[in-house]
Amino acid sequence: MAQVNMPNPIPLLMVAVILLVSMSQTVAASDSFMDPQGPIAAIQKTHLLRATALIMVAVVPVLVLVPLIALRYRRRKNSSAAYRPEWDFSAKLEFLMWGVPVLIVALLSFYLWKATHRLDPYSTAFGEDPALRVQVVGLDWKWLFIYPDLGIASVGEFGIPTKRQVAMTLTTDTVMQSFMIPALAGQIYAMPGMTTQLHLVADAPEVMQGENTQYNGRGFTKQKFRTVAMHNDEFEVWVQKVRDNGIQLNPATYQTLAMRTDRDEVQAVLGTAKMPKDALYFTMEEDLFHSILHRYHGGEAVLVDQQPGTASFGLEAQK
Repeated sequence: MAQVNMPNPIPLLMVAVILLVSMSQTVAASDSFMDPQGPIAAIQKTHLLRATALIMVAVVPVLVLVPLIALRYRRRKNSSAAYRPEWDFSAKLEFLMWGVPVLIVALLSFYLWKATHRLDPYSTAFGEDPALRVQVVGLDWKWLFIYPDLGIASVGEFGIPTKRQVAMTLTTDTVMQSFMIPALAGQIYAMPGMTTQLHLVADAPEVMQGENTQYNGRGFTKQKFRTVAMHNDEFEVWVQKVRDNGIQLNPATYQTLAMRTDRDEVQAVLGTAKMPKDALYFTMEEDLFHSILHRYHGGEAVLVDQQPGTASFGLEAQK
């Protein structure tokens, strides 16, 4: 018989370990609340660690005692384990078995109640300076960030100042979506025709990833954006950069933007040489955000051609 050379599993195992380590380092690069970049994510991390520690009080004894009990009272003869056929109750054991879980649930409920109120997405308790207002619109498959007080908007890049609260009002112009910047704040849903709020603060300059965590079609995996926290002076420079290099966000431009396309596809149509390769900049004068909301309240639909191959993107608004 011909000899078959089997591959050495050790190099394969080493490669797998290296890949796992590199992936974990990539994911942990300010893309998780385990590496918090703001006070809200820091509280979330503390809450998770505290809850895990309390649960381990019940889990660890079970993991330790189950094999010990199985070993002590095994079928084979064991003189150290007393045989007590008439024994059926122990007050101390009952108190321990029921008292510890009750105490754990009580402590978890207390800390959960505190964290729920402290991390209320509508809360404005973080920071004393006037908040930066940002209106967020979920599209297929991109996020539109509107700065109504600054007259600018962006897609693919969310610029915010550090040490200043950002008050976000969210909606969608399509299906329900889930907004999340893990390193700054928790997840919150947005629905068409309705608004919700989220407040966040960044402690230091950092680049973080934001995304949609609600599956909504073929472009779901690409519906991510870059959150850039900057010092106040750098943020002012960024705002001016958007004004100087952005295009007008009017109804016609928005129709193209609202197409069922991911950011790369719409970038090829609306992007210019002055914009980053992974972001779109806009200037605006109209109150686009409330126009989107009022359209749903008025019962008017938006017809979107799902084939982006035409020159006009085939999008028409129903008047």
